This record gives sequence, structure tokens and C-alpha cells, in this order.
Amino acid sequence: MELKNRFFQLPSQSFFLFGPRGTGKSTWLKRLFPKAIYVDFLSPDVYRTFSAKPERLKELIKGNPSEKTIIIDEIQKAPILLDVVHQVLEESKDLQFILTGSSAKKLKKQGVDLLAGRVLLKTLHPFMAAELGQDFQLEKALQYGMLPLVWGAKNPQEALGAYISLYLKEEVQMEGLVRNIGSFSRFLEAISFSQGAVLNTSQVARECQVERKTVEGYLGILEDLMLGFRLSLFRKRSKRYLSQHPKFYYFDAGVFRSTRPKGPLDTPEEIAGATLEGLVAQQLRAFIAYSSLGYELFFWRTKSGVEVDFVIYGADDFTAIEVKNSRTVHPKDLNGLLSFRQDYPQSKLLFLYRGKERLKIKDVFCLPCEEFLKNLVPGQRILPVY
Repeated sequence: MELKNRFFQLPSQSFFLFGPRGTGKSTWLKRLFPKAIYVDFLSPDVYRTFSAKPERLKELIKGNPSEKTIIIDEIQKAPILLDVVHQVLEESKDLQFILTGSSAKKLKKQGVDLLAGRVLLKTLHPFMAAELGQDFQLEKALQYGMLPLVWGAKNPQEALGAYISLYLKEEVQMEGLVRNIGSFSRFLEAISFSQGAVLNTSQVARECQVERKTVEGYLGILEDLMLGFRLSLFRKRSKRYLSQHPKFYYFDAGVFRSTRPKGPLDTPEEIAGATLEGLVAQQLRAFIAYSSLGYELFFWRTKSGVEVDFVIYGADDFTAIEVKNSRTVHPKDLNGLLSFRQDYPQSKLLFLYRGKERLKIKDVFCLPCEEFLKNLVPGQRILPVY
């Protein structure tokens, strides 16, 4: 697959670049910095060498004085090296460190605070539809997700299946994050039923036959590995009694679809709806991260069950978004958005569906989901003037 330009804007100073495996961090950086000093901790030899002698990094930098960019891949595997990075940054103001990682867990415990203010924290997400341009296909995205590792594979289905098992093996088993990998595997399936739904950890615990505290720990692992995230409730100046719990999403629609068990009681519409909502969620998260405009992502739900899937809130934008896996717009589909408008008349209302027509019904913009995703570009407004 040809290399795609990404919307991620390179900082001029040193930065951490976090993101799940398969988002293309290493490939992208090697393309941008072909001559950089490169330390890859996925290589066992490199890992052993630098773990035993972290100061070797200084020797490597001194031996290549013309290179001003140092890339350290999977830094969480050797957080002790952050002490050396700190020392080098104190001594040399003209060097840029790019420290990649697929887990912030170890770094949170060892060393990140040491670099606060000197090293930015950034995230690389799966592909955005607008990055792929004309190559974007909604049906393919819903089936396989947007991970570059999977999207560019000759056999996406096979690559997606291998991704889950390898990730569990390398990031969970090898790091010793859980004692019982079987229980964690059952949890990954059980939590998939919470995709796009209000999270009930007690129910998840019953389904995978573990204690509630264990489920909370597993959720923390998912978030540390950036495999999933919780979406908070929008509460600003609330005028109603609202739900108390967050919603859950897998970070990638394809990973969700691959993890979600299927049986005779499941309808295709149920899984397809959760997949589409998850795809929009991951695209909005990437949009917010790359825009750097201070936007935040929420959802809205009253105790009586009136809900809006997503709320984008920031100084320059306030948009409520509802997503439906339907080919037509039914008046009842707009009820959540219209209720939200009653409480927040300043908001703009957007309804995304699988149809082909742009519509405006009762002050709600109704747009084809594929068109919206293709035009979702960081730095621009969520809902441009149509």
C-alpha cells in the first residue's frame, strides 16, 4: 500500500508519540526521518543492550553529531532510558527526541513527570477517512476498521484476527499485566457488548465471571493500551437529571467487530449500528486530537433515556451528533437532538445516516455519513455551511 500523508502535525520540540500498535507510528517516522538515529526496543538485542547500559544512548548521539533527531521506538519497554533523555535535553538544546509508545502504563509510573514541560504528549490515531481521500470505502471501514496495518494488508480479515491475538500476547502476557489471560480474553468479548452503550461494569463482570473490581482493572488495561476508551457525559449547565455512567468504545471499528461474538440471537442491524457509531467516534477523536483547538468529546443522556450520541464542545464549536445505521430519516430519530436543543439553543444539530441525500429537517442537518467522514478535516468546523 502506498504511504498516505497524515493530518498529524509534527511539533518542533521533542514529543512522545503514543498510539496503539498498527497505527503506523514507526513506518510514518521512518519515512519522515530516514537519517535519524533510531533505537527500536522491539528488537531483543537493542532492548538488552540499552537496558543494561542506558548511557549508551549518549555514546550513540556523540557518534552521530550531524543527526539532530533521535527516535526511540516503544520507549515504555525501557523507561529507565528517560533519565538519560532528560540529561541530554538539559545539555543539548538543538536535539529533538521522538519517543513512541503503545502503552503509557509504565511511563505513568516511571519518568513521565520528569520530562514534563520539555516533551509534549501526542497521539497518532488510525486513519481518518479524509486522509485516505478517494480510497476511503465506508463498507470496508465498517468491516475491517481503519488501522493502517489492516487497511493495507492483502488479506484484511486475516490481519485483523492476527492483530488481536498478537496484541494480547505481546502487550498483556509478556508485560504481565494480567494473571489470567483466559479471563481477560473473555472480558474482551463481554465488553464488546457495551460498544456505544452506557457502561455497566457489574453486568460485564457477571458475563465474564469475574469480580467487578477485576473488570475495572481490565478496563484500565484497555485504556492504558489505547485499545478502548470511556466517553464522559456532557453536564455543562445541565437542566435535567442525567445518567451517571460513561459510554464505552473500542478504539477501532474493525477491532470491535472482530472481538464481538456473533450468534443466533444477534441481528446484523444491531452489530452494524454499533460498528458505525464506533467508526464515527474514532474519527471524531482523531479530529479533536489533530485540530489542537481545545475541543472535547462527550455524549448526552437523560435518566429517562433521551440520548445524543456525541457532543463536540469547544470555544469555536458546539455540535450535537446523532448516528443511525438507516437509509432514511424518521422523525423519531431526531427526538434526542431536538430535546438537546431545548436545553442548549446555542448548539448545532447534525444527524448522520446511510442515505444519499443532504436534508434539513426541523433545524437538523441530515448528512450521509460517508460524505461527512470524507470531509472531516482537522482545524475546520465540524459542521461547515452547506
